[in-house]
Amino acid sequence: MHVLERAAFMKEIRRTRGQHKPLSGRTLAMIFEKASTRTRVSFELGMKELGGEVVNLSAAETQIGRGEEVKDTARVLSRYVDAIMIRTYAQETVEELARWASVPVINGLSDVYHPCQALADLVTVKEFKGDLKSVRIAYVGDANNVANSWIEASALLGFALAIASPEKYGPTPEMMERIRNSGTITLTDNPVEAVRGADVINTDVWVSMGMEKEMKERKKAFAGFIVDEALMAHAKPDAIVLHCLPAHKNEEISETTFERFQHVIFTQAENRLHAQKALLEWLLKEV
Repeated sequence: MHVLERAAFMKEIRRTRGQHKPLSGRTLAMIFEKASTRTRVSFELGMKELGGEVVNLSAAETQIGRGEEVKDTARVLSRYVDAIMIRTYAQETVEELARWASVPVINGLSDVYHPCQALADLVTVKEFKGDLKSVRIAYVGDANNVANSWIEASALLGFALAIASPEKYGPTPEMMERIRNSGTITLTDNPVEAVRGADVINTDVWVSMGMEKEMKERKKAFAGFIVDEALMAHAKPDAIVLHCLPAHKNEEISETTFERFQHVIFTQAENRLHAQKALLEWLLKEV
């Protein structure tokens, strides 16, 4: 919860044009195997606003792209920088990097988790709804890395979470075990059941990056899982909608619903910056 509180502080400092540079002299290396807009801009800008420096690396520009072992890259970068952020296709890459690095490693996105997005989402929910433990959150769509991160957050913080996905696209066995042990998470293949009485409805694209070959099959499977005005009628009257972006309008979310909640969705995107600044401060201030 400390990071969530600090994110609000970071947001207020930026709003008032204040100065807060606790990471002067610190450097963050950012490794991108997957294309990025929000992750790259928010981490780079955030580190610089905190007084630090950033080194941007794409896999194609490093020896990782030519077959160097991740453990060697981890040990080399640890001699140069104070932290490493990686956006990658494989969770195993994040874990291998963290295993061998002697500096903090941040998962900027993998195939299994998207923790920085979940952190920003929690900041947004807290901003619009207050106490996290009293909210009911529904996730509608593919039980992907974003959903997995929400599962972890619900298990950790104790808020009610309902996930609605087609049977084939539900949580993995590992996540199912997490769900069984949590006591706060329910699963369904009925979106109406998931959003009934919800304070927050979250969704994401049906076809994630790297899954383009499954597009036709996925669009067929997810028909009926669109977050639109008809579905929103089953949520609380003051419910809000989240989307991590980019959005495929009139697929996972109708354009009408997207535009009705665009102020929330773009606040959510902005909060990536503030949440990650709080995370960087927490990881590096006392290093």
